[in-house]
Amino acid sequence: MATLKDISRHLNLSVTQVSRALNGYSDVNENTRKRVLDAAKELNYHPNIAAQKLVSGRSGMVALVLPKHPQLSSDNNFLEVVSGLSQVFSGRDMQFVLHIAREDDEIISVYRKLIDRGALDGFVVVEPLLDDPRINFLRDRGVPFVVHGRTRTQTDYPYYDIDNDGVGYALTRHLIDEGHRRIAFINGLEKRNYSLARTDGYRKALEEAGIEFDPDLIRYGRMNDALGMISTVQFFTGATRRPTAVICGNTLVARGVYATLKSLGLAVPDDVSVVAHDDVLPDVRGSAFYPALTVTKAALRNSWAPMAAFLVGAINGEPVEELQEVAASEFIERASVAPPKR
Repeated sequence: MATLKDISRHLNLSVTQVSRALNGYSDVNENTRKRVLDAAKELNYHPNIAAQKLVSGRSGMVALVLPKHPQLSSDNNFLEVVSGLSQVFSGRDMQFVLHIAREDDEIISVYRKLIDRGALDGFVVVEPLLDDPRINFLRDRGVPFVVHGRTRTQTDYPYYDIDNDGVGYALTRHLIDEGHRRIAFINGLEKRNYSLARTDGYRKALEEAGIEFDPDLIRYGRMNDALGMISTVQFFTGATRRPTAVICGNTLVARGVYATLKSLGLAVPDDVSVVAHDDVLPDVRGSAFYPALTVTKAALRNSWAPMAAFLVGAINGEPVEELQEVAASEFIERASVAPPKR
């Protein structure tokens, strides 16, 4: 098995340069880091975690902690998150650890145990709550972490997010501009900050158009086909005033909406207009729907590289204001929207 010295001799670099490149230090330029990573792969180098931690105080290991839920194994978002993060951290020669907590575990106690064992350099936090106890705990313990999203209370930590307020606003505004006034919204989990931000955008667009917000037209839940199906049945069977348009939190929800509308004898967009946010999940893309789905588009996969870079930066003590990004989504108009029937 190759050592740091072998890579050093192979590239005519110092052992220190090689070590810093492998550990993601920001003072190593991208070209050198790539040369070192390529050489490590070519020479079959694998870090000795125990020795590495003894010398540097770091293990090269980061973790994602998730609570177990019944649909986890079939959750497309979960699979995209784990596979994407695994790849980018592997590209930085770091180990990405997934820890699934038991259903009866108190999540902060899980973090406490993992931190006290001293084997991890930092954490990835996903789906933040309004005031997230995980973020508060990690901040208080001084442990490096990066968040996919933001909380509303404090943002003095590394994060990568998209403009979710803008997502809710853009989709709602487009439907209003097409003449819709009774617009349903099938959103993500209610306590997640991204869902609340999208609701804010939705309400803002309604308010600007003089349309009263109707809480009966909004649903929250884990975003999958079933949520789209159940919500559509609730909106379109037995209701005296049906919505003329539906906003979907993602394309999985939209797939459930399309299928249920068809089973109810309703056509998109002739009877009901449908729009969604597109995370560009494999095999569930808005462009593949029939009719093609109007969306705000921001690929989940675009999150992983900056998140890995931000966590490495946090571990290296870089200024937090340099480890934050809010990305815009792209609005794509397709064939799933038409003016409502009069």
